[in-house]
Amino acid sequence: MVEPVVLVYGHQFQETVYDFGSFHPLQPVRVQLAVELMRAGGLLDVPGVRLEEPRPATRQELIAVHDPAYIDAVQTLGAAGSVVHELSDLAEDHGFAQSDNPVFHGMDQASALVAGGTIVAAEAIMSGRALHAFAPAGGLHHAHYSRAAGFCIYNDPAIAIAAVRSRYGGRIAYIDVDAHHGDGVQEAFYRNASVLTISLHESGRYLFPGTGFVHDLGDDAGYGYSVNVPLEPYTSDEPFLRAVEEVVVPLVRAYRPDLIVTECGCDSHWLDPLTHLATTTRLWPALARIFHDLAHEVCDGRWLATGGGGYDLYNVVPRAWTLLFAGMVGADLPDELPEAFITLREKYSRQPMATTFLDEEPVHMSPERRRDVDAATDRTIRQIRELVFPLHGL
Repeated sequence: MVEPVVLVYGHQFQETVYDFGSFHPLQPVRVQLAVELMRAGGLLDVPGVRLEEPRPATRQELIAVHDPAYIDAVQTLGAAGSVVHELSDLAEDHGFAQSDNPVFHGMDQASALVAGGTIVAAEAIMSGRALHAFAPAGGLHHAHYSRAAGFCIYNDPAIAIAAVRSRYGGRIAYIDVDAHHGDGVQEAFYRNASVLTISLHESGRYLFPGTGFVHDLGDDAGYGYSVNVPLEPYTSDEPFLRAVEEVVVPLVRAYRPDLIVTECGCDSHWLDPLTHLATTTRLWPALARIFHDLAHEVCDGRWLATGGGGYDLYNVVPRAWTLLFAGMVGADLPDELPEAFITLREKYSRQPMATTFLDEEPVHMSPERRRDVDAATDRTIRQIRELVFPLHGL
């Protein structure tokens, strides 16, 4: 059966670029290369798959998650294009006076376009135009109510979830597998039982933003609806997937959402320069199968995926997101990367890189390290099952 799938991508992302500058870890080329690898791999020619153009989020859509004064500040700073003296206090107050989130010209339009692209993906699903949708430019999950953080200006997953809640109602399960805690999305719905947030991430003891511990369970009506799975450094594919299967799957089954939203940052890969996890690209077909099957089981297949982190720009991100999208559309990929993509990638980097979709072998670690990671993962799973599962009748 052909499943209609939307990929949100268009020329606007080249014209209105979310770009902090050439020395910043987050580079827009990673999204372009991912889409080009999908194209070279034939995924955009699969029956039922189509591209949809993004559009900017409206002010009304943004203020569902962000402080109007913050939106005004983003617009003011974006028009200036830099932090001049008279704007230094404004930048400091809203998270732009640091190297993670430097001001760039037009950042208000670029951020609104990313947010709007994720809303387009959500609308495609909820209107019935698509069963699944992928917004690879999205996943900016660290942005807070009135402050930029962690390379994120507007929190597009939270904005899209709020838009769905406003227009369609229902319950939403948000699953975040980025190596960094999905703190901004958790914060947006921390007191809300209509959104279940689950984040698997490298423990905040070791990695930005330093949050997302097992006992952070939500508040008021939302108590028990914020779930965190902190992982130890060097966590590899097998324990990562075990946490997904033993925590995420049963909780989402019990919750019975109307839509599943996944933030699919691929910075858990062992080559990522900013994190300390040790997964491979083999993680992504497995995650795609789990998310796809779970969506069909609990919410008639409605699955929205966003991008997110990933800072090995040329070697890891395009492969990971293409593998994810292949699972979303139900298509097989060849073992070898297409020559057309390798030629394109060489325009950006001549460094030795993988020529296959799947990593040739898992990262090696000592048996002692592997045992320690496995034991830590099992302890975390056990804690969550003791603390959270009873709150969901499990």
